[in-house]
Amino acid sequence: MSNEVRGAGDTLGDGPRDGRGVPRSHDGTVLHLRGPVLVGPQEERNEAWVVGGRITFERPRSAGADVTSLDGVVLPGLVDAHCHVGLDAHGAVDRDTSRAQALTDRDAGTLLIRDAGSAADTRWVDDEPDLPRIVRAGRHIARPRRYIRNFAAEVEPEQLADEVRRQARRGDGWVKLVGDWIDRDLGDLAPCWPRAALDAAMAAAHAEGARVTAHCFGEDCLPDLLDAGIDCIEHGTGLTRDTTLACAARGVPIVPTLVNIATFPSIAASGQDKFPAYAAHMRALHQRRYATVRSAVEEGVPVYCGTDAGGSLPHGLVAQEVGELVAAGLSTLDALTAATWGARAWLGRPALEEGAPADLVVYPADPRQDVGVLAHPVAVVLRGAVLAGSSAVVGGGR
Repeated sequence: MSNEVRGAGDTLGDGPRDGRGVPRSHDGTVLHLRGPVLVGPQEERNEAWVVGGRITFERPRSAGADVTSLDGVVLPGLVDAHCHVGLDAHGAVDRDTSRAQALTDRDAGTLLIRDAGSAADTRWVDDEPDLPRIVRAGRHIARPRRYIRNFAAEVEPEQLADEVRRQARRGDGWVKLVGDWIDRDLGDLAPCWPRAALDAAMAAAHAEGARVTAHCFGEDCLPDLLDAGIDCIEHGTGLTRDTTLACAARGVPIVPTLVNIATFPSIAASGQDKFPAYAAHMRALHQRRYATVRSAVEEGVPVYCGTDAGGSLPHGLVAQEVGELVAAGLSTLDALTAATWGARAWLGRPALEEGAPADLVVYPADPRQDVGVLAHPVAVVLRGAVLAGSSAVVGGGR
């Protein structure tokens, strides 16, 4: 596994090693995972060890080591690929609130977050040993008065490319555009950006080494975004046959955020009197949400798990979102992949691999049989530490 795939700070060189080169923690403790350990969609190991905060499948030397055993079904730390740490319904929040959000996600088993836009600077989280890793997308970029107040950097189309460059440098390889929003003159969802502005924006982001994703509820913004070279679609409720096929052909994934789409009827109700066309549109998008995701999967569009936590939704909903993916037609294994092995590979972070950081969750039963198990982790292990509050089955022994 290359350093690029592991990400910054995940090289294998730290820590003392035993005679066979297996890393050992500084205090000599070893965690014995008595599995099954689900290292991939089609691969499992009976056991693994955590030494020096990292995974190994080689039994370490027992001499001088205190071994703690942990029993259960082991998955890589879950991924919430659309989450907003540092944000609530009114904009940026303070550190204490941001920390509470991240802890809620962590305790639900989410150990890797793609923060799909935040008005808060959460770089300090990287130095907190008990908080999940965050892959940031900078701040949302929107048209003036065409998104939620206090959330976005608001610019006109001719300023879009320059703002994309700024946010690419603020993020961790991602930029987040607001692709469509309600146009008050039209009374319905409408694209935010002309094609020329999108072309310039994609070129700017890609020149900075960043990928671009976009908030998309409706149908009309998708063709231009796809033709301009978008790298991901958030929500994607407006996917049609043509745009679904375009996503499949170009390998553009979607993050459906179905727990957020469940709020569309209440959004429609609040806008019914002033914007009846918009309200009807939102209800229609909600009604076909499962069919939209199912069609995407059938055509080969990659799908990843994201909750849209932050803003108006609470954190810690990852298990619920995986259940929604199954309800939409994904197999249990595909839904798990969307929240674990597949999502980690997509974001360039390791799963349960030799030498990888020990970020994992232990469950009392096999989630491949019932994803509802994800709501009941018995242990969360982050950077090799079994966290306080975990109700793990632990004990001594080898």
